[in-house]
Amino acid sequence: MGLIQIIVPAPDVTITKQENPVLSNIYGFTDFHLIPRDKGGIFMFYNDKDELLFCGKARKLRPRIKKHFEDSVSVMKAKRDEVAKIEVCVVEDAVHRDIYETFIINQRRARYNVEKVFYK
Repeated sequence: MGLIQIIVPAPDVTITKQENPVLSNIYGFTDFHLIPRDKGGIFMFYNDKDELLFCGKARKLRPRIKKHFEDSVSVMKAKRDEVAKIEVCVVEDAVHRDIYETFIINQRRARYNVEKVFYK
C-alpha cells in the first residue's frame, strides 16, 4: 500500500454543451463566464458518456480552456466536438495543480493526454 493518498477536489464549476445554443457559444458551450478568469486550477474535458478526454492545468483557467477550443495547436483540435462537459477545480498552488493533473490523467486514463502518461 502506498504512502501517498491523493483526493481530487470536487469541481468548483461544471459547464455542459447546449444542444441548440441560442446565446453566443464556443462549440456549444455558453457558460464560459462561470469559469474564473484569474484563478489557477485544473480542468477536465468529458464526452457525452462521461469518459475523461483530457485533463490540463492553468495559471488562468478561462483563457487556457478557451485556447483549447480556438487555437490550431491544441491536442484537442480535431476532437473538440466530442467535448460535452467541462469540469474546473480552482487550485492556486502550482505544485498541487501539477500533482492533481498527473494523478487524474493516469488514474482516470484521459484519452487524449500525451504528456505525463504512465499507463500506455
